[in-house]
Amino acid sequence: MSIHILFIFAKNRKQNGQAEEKRIKYNSCRRKASGCEAGICFSCSVNEQTSDEIGHGALKARVCELKPEWKGMEIVMDSWSNVRTDLALEAREGIGESESGLHGVEVEEHYDEESDVHITRVVIETKNGAKALGKPMGTYITLEAPAMTEPEEDYHQEISRILAEQLRGILPNPDKEQSILVVGLGNREVTADSLGPNVVDNLFVNRHIVLEYGKVAYNRTKMHLVSSLVPGVMAKTGMESAEIIKGVIGETKPDLLIVIDALAARSTKRLNRTIQITNTGIHPGSGVGNHRNAITEETLHIPVLALGVPTVVDAATIVGDAMGERPATLKELNNMYVTTKDVDQQIRQISHIICDGINGALNL
Repeated sequence: MSIHILFIFAKNRKQNGQAEEKRIKYNSCRRKASGCEAGICFSCSVNEQTSDEIGHGALKARVCELKPEWKGMEIVMDSWSNVRTDLALEAREGIGESESGLHGVEVEEHYDEESDVHITRVVIETKNGAKALGKPMGTYITLEAPAMTEPEEDYHQEISRILAEQLRGILPNPDKEQSILVVGLGNREVTADSLGPNVVDNLFVNRHIVLEYGKVAYNRTKMHLVSSLVPGVMAKTGMESAEIIKGVIGETKPDLLIVIDALAARSTKRLNRTIQITNTGIHPGSGVGNHRNAITEETLHIPVLALGVPTVVDAATIVGDAMGERPATLKELNNMYVTTKDVDQQIRQISHIICDGINGALNL
């Protein structure tokens, strides 16, 4: 018999109105273990009085009654909340309906019928809101375009136009000439992680020309100085991306940093169909549990905008979508990430969309 223990926190209301956290022990056992025909039940790890206060009977669950095919399987309850995501929109959705009035977090939604793009703006204003969502304080703009993976050039241009508008709206001092460094994070040899380098390859960079010949080379009197960098990955360079970027910033003195990276999503419907823009910077690799040094204004001392597209999802997401049950997933699927079979073509399309959006946003 295999026994697995998980501690779940339940809130018990005292008479003085304070919420007290109680630990409830969850025993996941094999079928017919300990006389439990369903194989899964809850039990309290505290005394009987606490059990009565919380309502032990309400905590009993027979998961196999919901899904008979789960009988005999080792299942981790509430693991859906642990599925990683880089999208603030999904972190907000994960809070649940009961927390729809979450303090310190504002959500604005807009749907553009003509372009079929859903725009969601999540603003985290307080530390409590940041703690609840697990995201830094700041603004997160999400563009959801269901047909972004389709080979329709006109539609791609429309998405680029909307992206340029949203990116320009979050730029600090957008009408002022600035030196802007655009960094493409990721590994070129891993297709799902090559978004950043692909975007930078097609970006309009002009810093070297303007410094050599002046703006007259472009017949312009006002324009941003744009430079780019692909720092690679630590496995090849032996250096953190943040270290390389910091060194370049020290030499070139840009006013603003824009970082592009591939993200991880919690929902398959957002895979390669969603663009997130944020002014909070980025923690490379955090979506897949490979934490690297942060690239933020606090670490680099200049404003940092991060732009990304989810190109992978946790394997638990696939199982959850197929079974129609979000709270449970197989233990063996932890730390497995998947992407689409035509991700190479989609990365090329998306990189051009993002590149055109950035070029449009930086065009004075």
